[in-house]
Amino acid sequence: MTKSKIQMTNGVASKPLTDKQSKLLRFIEKYQISNGGSPTLREMRERMKVSSDNSILKLLHALEEKGYIQKDGTPRGIKMLNSVRERLENVVNSFKLPVLGMIPAGGPVLTEEYVTDYVNVGEDLVYKPESWLLKVKGNSMIDAGIMDGDTAIVCSSIEPNVFDIVVALIDNENTLKRLVKENGTTYLRAENPDYHDLIPMNELQVQGVVTGIIRKYK
Repeated sequence: MTKSKIQMTNGVASKPLTDKQSKLLRFIEKYQISNGGSPTLREMRERMKVSSDNSILKLLHALEEKGYIQKDGTPRGIKMLNSVRERLENVVNSFKLPVLGMIPAGGPVLTEEYVTDYVNVGEDLVYKPESWLLKVKGNSMIDAGIMDGDTAIVCSSIEPNVFDIVVALIDNENTLKRLVKENGTTYLRAENPDYHDLIPMNELQVQGVVTGIIRKYK
């Protein structure tokens, strides 16, 4: 069985880990950063692609013996890793919001299938905690100051009003447009004369209201 390189814990060389132990430790760390708690045995089994709890328990026992994790009395059973605690302590007055690759029917779903990343956002930028991020693609909203490559801050708990900029599912396709209602018809309008209005053939479902835009220049 191959061994990983010797790692450092609190500045002291720790016992080396096997590839499987390293993989599980990385998953626990990433999970704790994203969720503020530890994964369940079932989630660890699925990640490691094993069918037995015993296989995971053996790996956890090895990680504990080597000083990489500590058990606690909670159902999930693993204390916050030092590396995670230090990272979270450095994030002051901020929210960690999920970046969604797409939003399925029914609204945002915070699972690995849809979440592509997590980004720390300043508290003053978040209108309500029920918020998430979406990368803007295309130039259909440039006259509203929203450019290709921007990141939209979206809140799913706000009741949308006419003329709000929203993220919506229209005929099974996600888009970011302005919500319009005229002559009894609700549709989506681009903020660029080169783009046509989007009038739903079957269904229009607003999934969130845009409350802010983040732009990086480099």
